[in-house]
Amino acid sequence: MIDYPIPLLGIIAYSGTGKTTLLTRLLPILKAAGLRIAVVKHAQHQFEIDHPHKDSYELRKSGASQMLVASRGRMALIAETDDRNEPDLQSTLPHLDHHALDLVLVEGFKHAPIQKIELHRPKLGKPLICQTDSNVIAIATDEAICSLPEGLPVLDLNQPEAIANFIRQQLYRFGERPIHDPASHQSSNQLR
Repeated sequence: MIDYPIPLLGIIAYSGTGKTTLLTRLLPILKAAGLRIAVVKHAQHQFEIDHPHKDSYELRKSGASQMLVASRGRMALIAETDDRNEPDLQSTLPHLDHHALDLVLVEGFKHAPIQKIELHRPKLGKPLICQTDSNVIAIATDEAICSLPEGLPVLDLNQPEAIANFIRQQLYRFGERPIHDPASHQSSNQLR
């Protein structure tokens, strides 16, 4: 398991299953419960968050290896890397300010050694990841599934409130309080 000072929880699935859709529904519920959440998302291809003709883009393209853009209420760091290999989750986490977080939700990074909720839609015809990944702690689906590992909780993919409650129960179960409380950040780094 990845060693990190706050809980990490992966949301994994094959492309087209609805990871981002679920996260956009979960985040407001978890935030309303008092959680400060970061999301780390794996992108399959090169991406741009900065655009031509913007000062920050032009400065970065002129040679800045890191470009920090800051305004009232928002900050973005764009860093160029020489590494042409796929990043791993472990190398991305140091960029987060874990002191300002209660939970990190991870979209993608399917093979990262963290606990995960698998999203599965049987109609897509994809295999179950939980059959080969013992880090899956629950499965969220929109239909009944046969042959799940014994004891694996099944959540309704169309009920984000229930999934959010499951996540909060996991935080409570191991002493993490789902509200900002500096005393709650013990050495537990996984939801377990």
